Amino acid sequence: MDAEGQKNHLKAYGFVYWVLNTHQQEVKWLLNYQGGAFLLRTDDIFEKECTIRGVNYEILNDAEVILILKDINSPSKNQSEVILKKAPKIAVYTPPDNLPWDDAVTLALTYAEIPYETIYDEEVLNDALLVYDWLHLHHEDFTGQYGKFYASYKATPWYINQKRASEAYAKRLSFEKVSEEKLAVALKIRDYVVGGGFMFAMCSATDSFDIALSAEGVDICEAMFDGDPSSPSYQSKLDFKKTFAFSDFILERNPNVYEFSSIDLTSKRKIPKDIDYFELTEYSAKWDPIPTMLCQNHTTIVKGFMGQTTSFNISQVKKNVLIMGKNEQFKEARYIHGVKGRGFFTFYGGHDPEDYQHFVGDPKTDLELHPNSPGYRLILNNVLFPAAQKKKRKT
Repeated sequence: MDAEGQKNHLKAYGFVYWVLNTHQQEVKWLLNYQGGAFLLRTDDIFEKECTIRGVNYEILNDAEVILILKDINSPSKNQSEVILKKAPKIAVYTPPDNLPWDDAVTLALTYAEIPYETIYDEEVLNDALLVYDWLHLHHEDFTGQYGKFYASYKATPWYINQKRASEAYAKRLSFEKVSEEKLAVALKIRDYVVGGGFMFAMCSATDSFDIALSAEGVDICEAMFDGDPSSPSYQSKLDFKKTFAFSDFILERNPNVYEFSSIDLTSKRKIPKDIDYFELTEYSAKWDPIPTMLCQNHTTIVKGFMGQTTSFNISQVKKNVLIMGKNEQFKEARYIHGVKGRGFFTFYGGHDPEDYQHFVGDPKTDLELHPNSPGYRLILNNVLFPAAQKKKRKT
């Protein structure tokens, strides 16, 4: 899985998932060894499948395997082995009428040939999450402000239709407002994570989720969103103890500003595209296997990419949350991870790792053109993470 040895990193994840899911065979993930290589017992069926998928592999004899594992487990090497035992059952939270290419995770799963099921608000509220190991949040707005698209798109048919449909959907689920319905969904997702689930979110689903949790019982929506005024002095009523990742953020009160809060740095960042990169943090593979798994890659430098929520204000990331990818020069976090109760969450800023600035209506990314994308590898690290026989972090 290093840069030189693998011609299709993304398909390799799909192959490993297929081995776990179809053949129930354990796979060893060799952390920090050849870019995060996978080790499994050889089989003609597996070799054929790798060839079909275009995945590079190497056949080793028993003596070679023993030497590799001995070297990996040496105290002098920042390497380790983690056993992947069972393919996680995957849910993607997305509207029923959404096209799969609107979301980078569904693009990655489809290209890697990893099966998933889609769910939305009604299923979440009816406790459907209990059967899933891994949940991805679509680029959703959990605050009930329709993505803060009001200023630019309020007169467009798609925005009008979306607002009308969302209001009807909320009422069908016995909620007076979309914001109330979305909060109820966010609380169900919170409980899923606290109970032991793994949540992965990108773009606006990251900060809007935390904002919704902090504003429980407080109306932060202006009249054009929910038909009545917001609560007076609502900023002072936010409860940051309820959030997963962020604290001390300031909400954007102006409905005509395409931004939720001070968490996101999209409008403030002045980074030219040609130097827009972030660096992955190096962890101890033996002492901190979880963040090490989530950062496996064939490079430590990843191209930046924009989104409604592009990056996170480092000063507003909670101290107990790991910043796994950041641009130190511009003080922005791009890739963060934390523990909530018995579960885990990862937030990844930006919309599409191979589409620098995706606009509404732009065509989908063709991952056949990006089979070795470092940015997409981070997504697929998270997909495999629940399959790991995890060890508690030591630091």
